[in-house]
Parts: sequence; structure tokens; C-alpha cells
Amino acid sequence: MNTQTGHTNAIAASRVIGTDVFSTSGEKIGTIEDIMLEKSANGIMFAVIGFGGFLGIGEKYHAVPWSALDYEKSRGGYIVPFSKEQLQAAPVYSINELTGDHGKAARDASYAYYKVDPYWY
Repeated sequence: MNTQTGHTNAIAASRVIGTDVFSTSGEKIGTIEDIMLEKSANGIMFAVIGFGGFLGIGEKYHAVPWSALDYEKSRGGYIVPFSKEQLQAAPVYSINELTGDHGKAARDASYAYYKVDPYWY
């Protein structure tokens, strides 16, 4: 699945996890903690972005549609077309909640919140 500007048709998850995420204004808003895969559809459901907290304590996790992330080489991280405030107001989850209902509840909520066209239709 390509990003909005057409970058990367394929990338190893190990290269994505731990990468910084920035808002369009250039502010670091978090880090990619994980990527949720949908086995039955052979697709990426969403990226798990963590922000806040210290050493994993108090950190919040957001499900962000994979197609909304765009890698910017000069920053060495992903840019999302959302402000820090939009992300802070987005649904938050624990790691366990992200996988509940096979991840579909978090997926559906994130695509609706960010107004990203669903890939599964």
C-alpha cells in the first residue's frame, strides 16, 4: 500500500518500528510502536503510534491509518497530515485494546476519526 505521495511499495516492519512521527508543522508527536496486520486481507490495518509517558509509563497509543503516514527522508521519520492536537483528541488505546475484536474496532474508529477512506471496501 503506497503512502499519499506514492513512496514505498514494500518496507520491512523492523525498519518502521521505532521511527519518529511528525506533524505537518514539523513537531515530533510520537514514535511508531507497532504495526497491526490483517492476516485475512493481507493488509496493514494501522500503525500504532505512541506518545507521552516516560519509559512506557503513561504512554498513550493511537491507531493511525497506514496510508496517512508519509516518510520524509530529511527528517528521518514519518509525517502525518494531522496536528498534535488532533492526535491528542483521537481515540486512545492500551496495547490489548488495539487487538480486541481482531483489531477491527480500533481500525474502524481510526479511519472514521481521521476521515481516511477504508482499504477494506
